[in-house]
Amino acid sequence: MEKLLIEATKSSPFIRFDHAEHTLEIRGESYPENAAKAYAPMFAWLEEYLQGLQDDVVRVDLEITYFNSSSSKILMNFFDMLEDAAQAGKKIVVNWHYHEDNETALECGEEFMEDMELVEFNLREISDEES
Repeated sequence: MEKLLIEATKSSPFIRFDHAEHTLEIRGESYPENAAKAYAPMFAWLEEYLQGLQDDVVRVDLEITYFNSSSSKILMNFFDMLEDAAQAGKKIVVNWHYHEDNETALECGEEFMEDMELVEFNLREISDEES
C-alpha cells in the first residue's frame, strides 16, 4: 500500500496518510465545490487501510481552520469510518488541533468529540507562539 499525499489547494486541505507510520494528517481549509469528489481518494485509501490494519495504534491529526457545510458532512463520514473501525477492535487516536483564537474550530472539535464513543478524541490548542 502506498502513502496517500494530496497537496493543498485554495479550497482543499493538505492530506497525508502513511500506512507504515499509521498516521493520518489533514491540515488547512476545506470548501471544495464538490466535496464528495474531492475526498473520494481519501475514503478509498482509508477503507483499504482499515481493512488491513492489525494491532497498531492509528494517530489522526487534524488542523482544519475553516470548512463549509459539505466538508462538515465529509468529516462526519470520516469520523464514522474511524468509529466503525474502533468498534471492530482497532485502536484510533484523533488529535483535533485548533488555534487558541479560533473558537469556531474548538466548538466544532467539541461537537465531533461528542459523537466518538470508542475513538480517543483529544482537543489540542495551538498557541500563536507555536504557529
